[in-house]
Amino acid sequence: MELNFEKASFKDFENIHGMDAYQRAAFFAEYLDYLRERGHLNYRMETMSGCGPEVEMDIPGYGGKKKYVSLVSNDYLGFTQHAMIKKAAIDGIMKYGTGAGASPAIGGHFSFHEMLENKIAGFFGREAAITYTTGYTANSASLLCLLKKEDMAILDMSVHASVYEGCMNTNIKMFLHNNMDALERALRESRDTHRTRIVVVDGVYSQDGDLAPLDKILELTHFYGAYLMVDDAHGIGVLGKTGRGLIEEYNMLDKVDIISGTFSKTFGHVGGYVVASAELIQFLKYQSRQHLFSVTASPASMSILKAIDLIDEEPEWQDLLWDNIVYFQDGLKGLGLDIGTSASGIVPVKVRDIPMTLEIGRLLLKAGVYANPIMYPAVAKKDSRIRMSLMATHTRPHLDKVLNAFADISKKLKLGSRYQ
Repeated sequence: MELNFEKASFKDFENIHGMDAYQRAAFFAEYLDYLRERGHLNYRMETMSGCGPEVEMDIPGYGGKKKYVSLVSNDYLGFTQHAMIKKAAIDGIMKYGTGAGASPAIGGHFSFHEMLENKIAGFFGREAAITYTTGYTANSASLLCLLKKEDMAILDMSVHASVYEGCMNTNIKMFLHNNMDALERALRESRDTHRTRIVVVDGVYSQDGDLAPLDKILELTHFYGAYLMVDDAHGIGVLGKTGRGLIEEYNMLDKVDIISGTFSKTFGHVGGYVVASAELIQFLKYQSRQHLFSVTASPASMSILKAIDLIDEEPEWQDLLWDNIVYFQDGLKGLGLDIGTSASGIVPVKVRDIPMTLEIGRLLLKAGVYANPIMYPAVAKKDSRIRMSLMATHTRPHLDKVLNAFADISKKLKLGSRYQ
């Protein structure tokens, strides 16, 4: 098998003709060794400290154990380290133990699960919610349950991988990202051909940090008799007057048919949720296989109850986050770097060249900055970038260290000239 490792991506090893699983694994190991030798294997790096604006790592070849400014976490408000949220997790374990021990239908549904379902539904002012053990599963399992071969999913092409997985057993139409003409065409052409049609979009898109035009999407979706599902995982706690996300900004909390999200970002724990009508949620609780046959979340998830409260009780975290977002974006743009249309806590620096993106990742680590090089298939082959996430707990010295590193790297690699 001939493959140019310099321009390869993980996707190239997914299914190689003529190679069985063990042969593909061996060939993939050669590729990882190639990246590792060049300091470009910036993935699955061991962090020795907790999630935060700085993390401690011991990366071979980088001077031993030391602290790095971390831009890889979606803990937007810093809630993983909030004292009251930690206490709520500890209290949950002390009361209920370390695990639930069963799936929800046969003994694994405890009072703290019921409280969490009611709490997250109430957070959005809605009737009911179902929780899953991951945010990924909240999307994939719910869509697998709701959409069959007679139905159709109409997807913005930039939705999360979990959405695509959830639509494996149904018909799919994709429309160009945030393109309303393409969405309307998909809705119009499928109007009389499928039983249930669900339009699925993100509120904040995870790679560009840009926003969906939800008012236009909802109007078109309902006009053509379809349902709208919005995954606002990256919007909660970041957008909206009271931190309810992009849906709140558009005053559509009572209009979107299905809201999905995760507890692993703003809420500082792990898990996912779907919020919708009581009837639909009840259907999912008894028909969604990954919910029905998986052991439920541990009592430590009681920390989420406190995190939900703190969105309202301590709004200053959202303000601090936005101070950092504005400062950091202005700094990058001042260096002549392309951050696209980011309008959230996710800030990309677009490089559009895989080898150069990996090299920038290496140089950032050398400068004490941990950020993610992103390439195909997470983004298009010609759209690789360094993806960064900001936290309310980043300080100005943290951000200045990152900006100074980009200034040095930009000068060395002539990044600014790539956009001229």
